[in-house]
Amino acid sequence: MRTEPNLVSVIIPAYNAADWVNRAIDSALAQTYSQREVLVVNDGSTDSTAEVLAGYGDAIRVLSQSNGGLCSARNLGIKNARGEFLAFLDADDYWLPEKLARQVGCLQQDPDLGFCSTRTQVISPEGKPMGTWDCPTIDSTLLNAIFLRHASISGSGSGVMARSQLFDRAGMFDTELRSLEDVDMWMRLAAISNYACIDEPLTVIIKSSTSMSGNLDVMRQSAIQVMHKNRDLLPKKEQGRFWQAAYASMLADYAKWEIRAGRRGEALRHLAEAFIRSPIARGRLVLGIAFDALRKFQLDISNSR
Repeated sequence: MRTEPNLVSVIIPAYNAADWVNRAIDSALAQTYSQREVLVVNDGSTDSTAEVLAGYGDAIRVLSQSNGGLCSARNLGIKNARGEFLAFLDADDYWLPEKLARQVGCLQQDPDLGFCSTRTQVISPEGKPMGTWDCPTIDSTLLNAIFLRHASISGSGSGVMARSQLFDRAGMFDTELRSLEDVDMWMRLAAISNYACIDEPLTVIIKSSTSMSGNLDVMRQSAIQVMHKNRDLLPKKEQGRFWQAAYASMLADYAKWEIRAGRRGEALRHLAEAFIRSPIARGRLVLGIAFDALRKFQLDISNSR
């Protein structure tokens, strides 16, 4: 499909999102940047999502498909987008009004940039602040940073804007992954383009405090898939020792989260593999445990007052 210069295509996947998708759509329509189209992909919803979307009339474009999951819905949006830029927004997240304007300005200012993100505010479903997702620390290259820290660049896909032409080279979101589809895509984009982060918290994402522990097995398996499938994206000299260190660090991170969730047996198994692969995993785990101990000490002090 032919792209329109300066147009931003906002892509919002929605599955059974009738209770909250209006907040995401309203935040997209309230952007100060006016050259935009809002595409909402109804991913086989069985609630009243379709009725909610119909209420917006011509203000949005609705695409419908049988339930295929987040990646499939995003891919349908990409294929139907007309914009020079693509901005992803999950149905339960929302943006501050200047978000698109800041990102378009960032990409237009530097033609060598392929994609960018913003800082992110994280809140609970009840609206309680849970922290912020800051711009990533990049010691060498973004690709190396994502491999080594195995982290998203913005907390979720909702903070990212990319030039639409990049997806002709990087491909679509991987529908085989059950989790970490964002990390996978950012790796592929980082391998072919430059990146910048806007140091303003213009994206708001909703996170449950218990969501990670309930999905640890799925997330870890997806992380292993992503590490293996994207190994060839690294320069040849970094596909050996560096990749092993990154893989070990990933295992150590999941071991740390398993310890927090009380799953010590699983944690020990993954730590053993991490230590065999690379000593760097020891440092990652020690730092994580020390941080947890300090946090528990602070909570104990607060509760004793």
